[in-house]
Amino acid sequence: MATQKVDLEKFNGRNDFNMWKVKIEALLVTQGLGDALEASTKIEGKGASSSKTPEQMAEIDKKAKGTIILSLADSVIREVAKETSVAGLMEKLESLYMKKSLANRLYIKKKMFTLKMTEGSSLDKHIGEFNQVCDTLATIDEALDDEGKALLLVSSLPGSYKNFVDALMYGRQTLSLDEVKSALNTRELQEKRHNLDQETGEGLTAKGQHYKNQKKKQGKTKDKNKTLKCFQCHKEGHFKRDCPERKNKQHKEQRSENGDAAVVEEEGYESAGVLIASDVDQEGKWVLDSGCSFHMCPFKHHFSEYQEYDGGRVMMGNNAICRVIGIGVIKLKLHDNSILELKQGIMSVVNGSLVLLRGIRKNGLYVLEGTIVTGMMSVSSSSSVDKTRLWHLRLGHMSLRGLKELSKQGLLGSDTIGEMVFCEDCVLGKSTRTSFKSSVHTTRSILDYIHSDLWGPAQVVSLGGARYFLSIIDDFLRRVWIYVLKSKKQVFEKFKNWKVLVEKQTGKTVKKLRTDNGLEFYNQTFDEFCAKEGIARHKTVRMTPQQNGLAERMNRTLMDKVRCMMIQAKLPKNLWAEILNTAYYLVNLSPSTAIEFKTPFELWYGKQASYKDLKVFGCLSYAHISQGKLAPRALKCVFIGYPEGTKGYKLWCTDLSPPRCIVSRDVKFNEEAAVDSIQRNSVRADQVYEEHFEVESPGNLNQNDDTESAESADDIGRHESLQEAGSTQSQVMDYQLTRDRQKRQNKAPKRYGYADLIAFALHSAHEINAEEPQNFKEAINCQYAKEWKKSMDEEMTSLYKNCTWELVKRPQNRRIVGCKWIYRIKEGMTAAEPRRFKARLVAKGYTQMEGVDFKEVFSPVVRHASIRVLMAITVTQNLELEQLDVKTAFLHRNLQEEIFMSQPEGYEAPNRRDYVCLLKKSLYGLKQSPRQWYLKFDEFITTHGFQRCNYDCCVYLKQLSHEKHIYLLLYVDDMLIACEERSEIDALKTLLGTAFDMKDLGSAKRILGVDIRRNRSEGLVFLSQEKYLKKILETFDMEDSKPVQGPLVAHFKLCNLYCPKSEEERLEMANIPYAKAVGCLMYAMVLTRPDISHAVSVVSRYMASPGKEHWKWVKWILRYLKGTLNVGLVYGKNSGTEEGLWGYVDSDYAGDLDRRRSLTRYLFMLNGCLINWKANLQHVVALSTTEVEFTAAIEAAKEAIWLKGLITELGLKQESVPIFCDSSSALHLCKNPAHHEKTKHIDIKLHFIRNEVSKGVIKMVKIHTDDNPSDMLTKVVPATKFKKCLDLVGICKT
Repeated sequence: MATQKVDLEKFNGRNDFNMWKVKIEALLVTQGLGDALEASTKIEGKGASSSKTPEQMAEIDKKAKGTIILSLADSVIREVAKETSVAGLMEKLESLYMKKSLANRLYIKKKMFTLKMTEGSSLDKHIGEFNQVCDTLATIDEALDDEGKALLLVSSLPGSYKNFVDALMYGRQTLSLDEVKSALNTRELQEKRHNLDQETGEGLTAKGQHYKNQKKKQGKTKDKNKTLKCFQCHKEGHFKRDCPERKNKQHKEQRSENGDAAVVEEEGYESAGVLIASDVDQEGKWVLDSGCSFHMCPFKHHFSEYQEYDGGRVMMGNNAICRVIGIGVIKLKLHDNSILELKQGIMSVVNGSLVLLRGIRKNGLYVLEGTIVTGMMSVSSSSSVDKTRLWHLRLGHMSLRGLKELSKQGLLGSDTIGEMVFCEDCVLGKSTRTSFKSSVHTTRSILDYIHSDLWGPAQVVSLGGARYFLSIIDDFLRRVWIYVLKSKKQVFEKFKNWKVLVEKQTGKTVKKLRTDNGLEFYNQTFDEFCAKEGIARHKTVRMTPQQNGLAERMNRTLMDKVRCMMIQAKLPKNLWAEILNTAYYLVNLSPSTAIEFKTPFELWYGKQASYKDLKVFGCLSYAHISQGKLAPRALKCVFIGYPEGTKGYKLWCTDLSPPRCIVSRDVKFNEEAAVDSIQRNSVRADQVYEEHFEVESPGNLNQNDDTESAESADDIGRHESLQEAGSTQSQVMDYQLTRDRQKRQNKAPKRYGYADLIAFALHSAHEINAEEPQNFKEAINCQYAKEWKKSMDEEMTSLYKNCTWELVKRPQNRRIVGCKWIYRIKEGMTAAEPRRFKARLVAKGYTQMEGVDFKEVFSPVVRHASIRVLMAITVTQNLELEQLDVKTAFLHRNLQEEIFMSQPEGYEAPNRRDYVCLLKKSLYGLKQSPRQWYLKFDEFITTHGFQRCNYDCCVYLKQLSHEKHIYLLLYVDDMLIACEERSEIDALKTLLGTAFDMKDLGSAKRILGVDIRRNRSEGLVFLSQEKYLKKILETFDMEDSKPVQGPLVAHFKLCNLYCPKSEEERLEMANIPYAKAVGCLMYAMVLTRPDISHAVSVVSRYMASPGKEHWKWVKWILRYLKGTLNVGLVYGKNSGTEEGLWGYVDSDYAGDLDRRRSLTRYLFMLNGCLINWKANLQHVVALSTTEVEFTAAIEAAKEAIWLKGLITELGLKQESVPIFCDSSSALHLCKNPAHHEKTKHIDIKLHFIRNEVSKGVIKMVKIHTDDNPSDMLTKVVPATKFKKCLDLVGICKT
C-alpha cells in the first residue's frame, strides 16, 4: 500500500482544535491506525473490543501516538510529552484545549450570540466562522437545536440583508439551518452573476408589465415572422418604445415643464409597457418611492455634507448593480419653504400621518415638490477634509482611537480622521510611566548576577533587637541568603562576610550586583570595595523598585510566609526574625519555575534535599532536660525553626522565666496537637486589677491610730495663714483682707481654655510639698528654720546689692503694696546632691490697680513644645546642653511707675518702722515685673547677635556657620543653652555674667520639674517626672495603692448623672481635693505623660461639681501612675525610623456623654521624638463622623503650621508636614473641594486646610487605625493596642 502524503496543519494551541481533531482522526484511519482510536474509545467506555493481540495493539498505539505528536507544535508537545498512550494523549489535549468549565462555556456562548457579519465581508467566511462556533459548542455538550442555529445565523447578518431576512422570516412556521444556508448561497450566486460596475448610476430604468398580459403570454411560442406593430401610431415596422410620434410628444411635454418631468405613459405604471427615467434634465427632481430602502442620488455636487464610504452595491429596477461610493446629507427646500435634510435611512409612505412631503403624480410617478438647496457646504472633491487635530481639540484631547470610532459611526460628518500629529499638551498632561518588560538575565554560572535588597524597619523589634533584614539572591540558582540586622550600617559588613563565604565554597567570584539606590548600598565605602573587587554595580532608577523586582518579590514571598506561619502558630510578633530564618530555609528547599522546578538546594549542593526531618511550624514539642530526679524530664515548647550550622531544632519555651529560645536535638514532636492552649506571653492583656478607694470625712478618721498619721481630706487643699489682729492703730491700718483671710481651695472654673488649664496645673503642682512653710512664722519655727533663715539672708543681701528700693516716709493718700515670703524646696539634680532651700521676697501684686500701679503686664514664657523640640534637636545633632539660672532676675529692670511697698517681715529697719520702701527696680510679685525682666533680657540678647524666633518669643538662636547654631531658651529665670561647640556655650555664659547675676548649673538635669537624663554613648535622652509623681501620690495618700495597667477602663462611663444631687453630697465632696488632684495630673500630662491625656481630659470636665464616681476615676489614674512612675519620654529610640516633622490625628465622635461633643487628639513627632500633643473637646457639636475627623484635621493642621515655622527658624528645612489620618472621608474633604448636603453646614473658615494642602505646607496621608498612635488619646483601647501606641511615640521606661 503506497503511503499517501497529507498536508496537515500543526495544532499550536491557537487554531481550531475540533477541526484538527477531525483531521487527525481521518489521517489515522487512512494510515491503518484506526484501532488506536477504537482502543481509546474503549477505555472511555464507548468502543468495542478488538481482535488484535496486545503486542499488535501496542505497536499500533505507538505509531498513532507518533503521528499525533508530529502534528503538534513544539509548545503543545511540551504540555503532553509525559503521556504514554493515544488515549492519555487525546484526553490531555481535550482537557487543555476543549475545556468544559463555566468560564469557557460562557465565553463560547457569548461569542456565538455576539457574532456579527461586517458589511462587504465574505459570506463564505462568515458561515465558516459560524460553523466553527457551533462545532465548539457541540464538543462541550452545549449544542443548540437546528432552529436556534438558523435564527442566530439570520440575526448575525448585516443591515444590507434586511430585505432578504424579511422575505425569509415572515410567512413561515419553521426554519432550518440548511434552508438559511441554501438561500444565502443562492443570493450570493445571483450577486456574482449580475455584478456590473456602474459608477454613477446614470440611465435609471424601471420596467413593468401588467399581470394580465403576463398571464396571457403563458404557453405561447414566439413567431419570428410576425410583423411588428406599434400600439401608439398603429403602424407596422416598429414597437411602441421606438415610435417617432411618441418621442415627439414626450419632447414637447418636457419643454413645457422646463425639462423636469420624466417621460412616461399616461396609462399609469401598471399598464405601461416600459417606463424610462432618463438623465436628460432630471437634475434637481426627486421621485418618491415607498419601496426604496435608502435615498439615492447620482450627483455629488448636490450634497451639503459628503464622505467617501464603501457601502457595497445596490440593485436597481432593471437588475443593474450600482456601487455605493459615498454617503452624506442633501438639503431640500419644500413647498412650504421649510428645509428638509435627507440622510441615510428609510422613507415610508403611511396613510393618515402628518404631511411632510408632497409630490405631483405624473405618468405614474410621484415627483417631489421642492428644490435642492446648494451653496451651504460645497464639496470640491471626492475626498473629505482631514480635521483630525481640530476634532482632537474639540473633544478635549480625545485619543486617536476614539476619534476613529466616532468617524466610523458617522458622527463627525464628512471630516476624515487621519494620523494624529504630535500634541505637546497631551504629552505634558497624559504622560505615564513606561511599562516594565520582563527582563531575562542570561546568567551561565553561579554568582554571575546577584540581587540584593534591604527590608525594614520593622515596627516590632525582634528578640535580638533587629529591625531590618538583608536578602541576597543568586540569579542562576535562585538561592537566597538572609541576614537579620539591627541597623542599616551593618549591611556592608554582612555583604563582605557573605562574599567571602560563597566564594570560598564555590571557587567562583561575584561579578554583578543589582540593588536599589539606598545609602546602605551606595556610599563611599561600599563603592570603593566593589571597585576594588571588580564587582559591576547595577542600580535602579529613582522611585522604580520594579527594576529590582527579583529581590522585591523574594522579600514579599518571605514576609507572606512569615505572616502565615506567625498566624498559624499564634506566636508574638517579636519572634519575626526567628520565623524569617525558617521561612528562607524552606524557600531554598522549594522548587522554582525559573530553574525548571528544581530546588536551589539541589543545584547548589548537587544532590536532592532530604525532607524527612521537617516538622510542622508551631507544633508542640517537648525538649529533654535534666532538672532532678523527681522533676519533669521535658519542657513544653513550640517548634520555631532550624538553627543554622547546628544539628538540632530551635524551640520557643514559655515555661522558662523569662520566655526564650532554646536549641535541642532531644525533642519529641506532636504535630497533630493544637497549640492554642500554650501561653504565649507572660502577662495577658485581660489581667487588670480593680480596686476602689473612698475618702473618709474628718469625723470618721481614727485619731488614735498609731500605725498611720493620716491627714484629713479637709486639710489637704487648705493653707493656714490666719494672723492675729493687734489692738494698735498701726495694726488696724496694715490689715488687708486679701492677706489675712483664710485662703480658699484652688478650683478650676467651669469653662477652661487650654492655656488656663496649664496655668492651673502649674499652680496646683507647686502646692504638693507639705514641708514648705506658708508664711514667715512657720519658716522660723519649723525644723528647717536655720536653712530658711540663711536663704532669706541671701535674698535680702541680693536685694540690697541691687538697690531694689530705698526707705522713705509713708506718703499720704498713696496705696501701699504689701509683701510676703515664698518658700520652696528644690531637689538636687542627682540623688547625691542635697536639697536646696530657696526663699523669695515677693510683692503682693494683687493689690495693685491697673492704670495707677501698672499698665502693661504681658510677658511671654517659652512653650513646653519648644523645650521638647530643642531636646529632639539635641539628640539628633548630638549637641551640648547646658542650664543657667538668673539670680533675682526681676531686679534688673528699672520701674517706670512709682510704687510703695511695706518693709519685709522680719527685716524691718530699726527705729524706722513707719517707713516704706520706694521701689526703684521691679520685684517678684509685681504685675509688671515679668514684663520688665523680659524686655531687659530681650534688649540685651538681641544686641549681641542673637535673633528672636518669630514663632516663640522666648527662643533665641545665633548662626555660627552655615549649619551650626547656638540656641537659648528662656523660661522666666531659667535658661537652656544648646550648641555643638562647648567653647561657644562658655562664651555665652561669660557674656550673660557681665549683665546679670548668673548661676551656672552645668549640664541640664532638671527644668520645670522634669528630670533630664542623657546617655551620650547610646544617643538617648530621658525626660521623666518620677519625683514629682511620687509627691503627688504621697499628697493624696496613694503611695501604697495597687497599680493598674491602664489609665482608663471601658466600664467607666462618666457623666453628669454622678454629680452631687443633694446638699449633703456636695458638702461631702467639698472635703475632697478633686480639683487639686486634677491640676497635679494636668501638669504631668502637659510635660511628659501624654498617655494620661484622655483620662485627664475626661475627669477635668467635672471640676465644678465632682461626684464620688468621678473621684474614683481620679484615683484610678493615680494607681496607673503608681505602676508607671519610671515611664517618660525617650528621645533617640525611634530617631532612625524617619526624619523630619510629621503628625497623627484622630477623633472620637460624640465622646462627651453630657453634651455629645466630640474629642480632638493629635501627636507630632520630630525625627522620631514626640514633641507635642493635645487632647480636648471640640467647641461645636458635630453632626457626622466626617465633620469630627475634618475638624480634628483642622486643629492638627494649625499646630503643624506653627511647628513647621518653628523648626524652620531653628535651621531644619522641611517643605511639607505629613499628617496621618485614618479617615478616608476627612482626607477627601481636605484634598478636594467637595460640597454636598453633609458638608455644607461646616463653616467656611474650617476649609483653610485645603489651601494649605494645595500650597504644599501640609500633606494629608492615609494610615490604618492600628498604626495610628493618637488613637490612645481619643478613647479606651485594649492593653495590647495601648502598649503599641506607647512604643510608636517613644513612651517607655526611663
